[in-house]
Amino acid sequence: MEDNKISVFLVVQNEEKNIRRVLESVKDFDEIVVVDSGSTDRTLEIALEYTDQVVHHPWQGMGPQKEYARSLCRNDWVLNLDGDEELSEELKREMPALISHPDAAGVSIRFREHSFGRLNHPGTRMNRHTRLFRRTLGHYGSQRDHERLHLDGRVVKARGVIRHFNDIPLEVRIDKINRYSSSVALDKHEAGVRYSALKLLLAMPLAFLKFYLLKRNFLNGMRGFMTGVNVAFYAFAKEAKLLELEMASAREVEGVGTDRRQTR
Repeated sequence: MEDNKISVFLVVQNEEKNIRRVLESVKDFDEIVVVDSGSTDRTLEIALEYTDQVVHHPWQGMGPQKEYARSLCRNDWVLNLDGDEELSEELKREMPALISHPDAAGVSIRFREHSFGRLNHPGTRMNRHTRLFRRTLGHYGSQRDHERLHLDGRVVKARGVIRHFNDIPLEVRIDKINRYSSSVALDKHEAGVRYSALKLLLAMPLAFLKFYLLKRNFLNGMRGFMTGVNVAFYAFAKEAKLLELEMASAREVEGVGTDRRQTR
C-alpha cells in the first residue's frame, strides 16, 4: 500500500488481546498512527513493534479523540480502524482502485461481525460504515461515544470487508450499553433534542425486529437473539435516559422558581 500513501489511525486503550491482529493487517501501509488514552497493559509495547507514531492523548470522548488522531496523519487518504478489527485482504487489494476515483471523498465498507466466539452466518446483512476517506474532507464531531464522521463529498462502496471481533462477555457488553446510552442521551440533551414518547414506546421492539429479522441475525441462533436483545435495550435506554435528563432539568427549573418566590 505504500505507493497509495494511505495513513491508518487507531484510537485505543488496553487492547493487548486484539491490537497485534489489526496492526498485522495494515503493517504494509505508508503510515500508522496509534493514539492511546492510558493503557495499563501491553498495548503500547505491541504498537511500538509496528510504528513509532504512538501518542498518548487524555480521553476527551470518542469524537474528539478520533479527530485528534486524524489531525496527526500526513496523507491525503486516511483509514480508521478500531483495536478489535481487522482489514480483509480483499479490501486491501481493491483500495488502490477505490481511492483513485477523482470525485470520491470516502469509501463505505461492510463489517463482518465475529461475536460470542464465532463468525456470523454469511447470510446475515452487514452494516456499512465510512472508514476510508480524504483527510481534508472529513472530520469528527464532539460526540462522547458512537462518534459521527462528517464528510463533504461522494461516498463509493467497497466489496471487501472489515472484520469486527466483538468477542466480549455479556457483563462487559451491558456495561458498554449503560455507558454509551448515557453519553448519547447527554449529547442529545445538550444539543436541545427533546425525547419522543413514540420513540420511547417503540424503540425496543422496532430495534429488535430490525436487527433480528430484517438483518437476518436469526441465522446466528441464540447468539443473534442475545445480541438482538442488547441492541433493543440500548435503543430504549438512550430514549429513556434522555427523558430522565429532561425531567431532572424541569425539576431544577421548578426549584429555582420556588426559591425566587420564597425570597419575595
